[in-house]
Amino acid sequence: MEEKKLEAEVAPYVVSMRRFFHENPELSGREAGTAERIRKELTEAGIPWKPCGKKLGTGTVATIVGGAPGKTFMIRADIDALPIEEKSGVPFSSRAPGVMHACGHDCHAAMLLGAARILWQERSSLRGTVKLLFQPAEETAEGALDMIADGALDGVDAIFGMHVGSSIPSGRATVHPGPKSAATDWFRVKFTGESGHAAKPEECIDVAPAVATFVLDLQTIRSRETDPFEPVVVTVGTIRSGSRWNVTSGEAVVEGTIRCYSPEVRTRAEKSVERIAKETAAAYRCSAETEVKRLCDPVVNDPAVTEVARRAIESVLGPAALFPETRNMGGEDFGFYSTRIPAAFAHLGVRNEACGAVYPQHSDRYRVDESALAKGALIHAAAVRLFLNGSL
Repeated sequence: MEEKKLEAEVAPYVVSMRRFFHENPELSGREAGTAERIRKELTEAGIPWKPCGKKLGTGTVATIVGGAPGKTFMIRADIDALPIEEKSGVPFSSRAPGVMHACGHDCHAAMLLGAARILWQERSSLRGTVKLLFQPAEETAEGALDMIADGALDGVDAIFGMHVGSSIPSGRATVHPGPKSAATDWFRVKFTGESGHAAKPEECIDVAPAVATFVLDLQTIRSRETDPFEPVVVTVGTIRSGSRWNVTSGEAVVEGTIRCYSPEVRTRAEKSVERIAKETAAAYRCSAETEVKRLCDPVVNDPAVTEVARRAIESVLGPAALFPETRNMGGEDFGFYSTRIPAAFAHLGVRNEACGAVYPQHSDRYRVDESALAKGALIHAAAVRLFLNGSL
């Protein structure tokens, strides 16, 4: 079918689905209504599906078997929203107080449903099988592992995912081989001293100097413990300490994140956080308890699957569609797929000043250029054709 005609047919459906999901956002692990609607749409289209996820129960895998045997290709979308009060002003704003699709996962679910309809119509021409994964809980980094534990990747040869990008102009996209997003760790350090009157510091063990030194010394992980050519970010996000201005604080909790690409840098940075915390606390007569949790593996794009994605993007958006891109330190649990099977992850531009789509992801005023979403569905379908059939 001619690309323009196919886009015109799928566009109203994709936009309507996106608006439904946007009006009815659900937080990570609580996407029951979202999953119900996705399954309803698949059922009405005649596409077989099954629940996926040993823990969460809101994941869905649809399967389309082609007319001839071949490989199995998976395309993935995440479906969860964020705990944000919406202020975008769009007429289909969130109906759920304090919950908003501010990262574009409503777009991802809608694009994948659009691709499902296209591929179902074309199934007799496909050589192999396509699986469509609607994944919950990306924002909490729980969803991918839950799907994997329930066999989502069993028999899958490669996977493709796509995220809308608020900094990329509508009509453009990004994809490149190699590292795409960073490994993401969370750390928490609890400093314990002894509180008392602020006028008598000699009778207390003040945690404030230890915390101040710790926060500053963390940056030596970047400046003195890591190869200058290896990217790593160590950021403190919260410090909670003290109860009153004239009371010496005897306890503090510091939370932050480590972002990097290299497994070696990741392990070393984790150990360094614990060492710096412990030794700094000792220097100030405190104690420190450290907890580190690995949230996401890095997303690393396989060259061969990336080439499929690149050709798919250019077939839909044109030969000049690829937008210049640098690596970023954001986290994405698609990394759990890319560390297990060949994968590619792309970003689709949705920035357009004409429709107010100028705010970044996670903004309470986040908007997207909805005219890009049908093209996203077409890119998914094109990637499937290229991987399974070797041609569009």
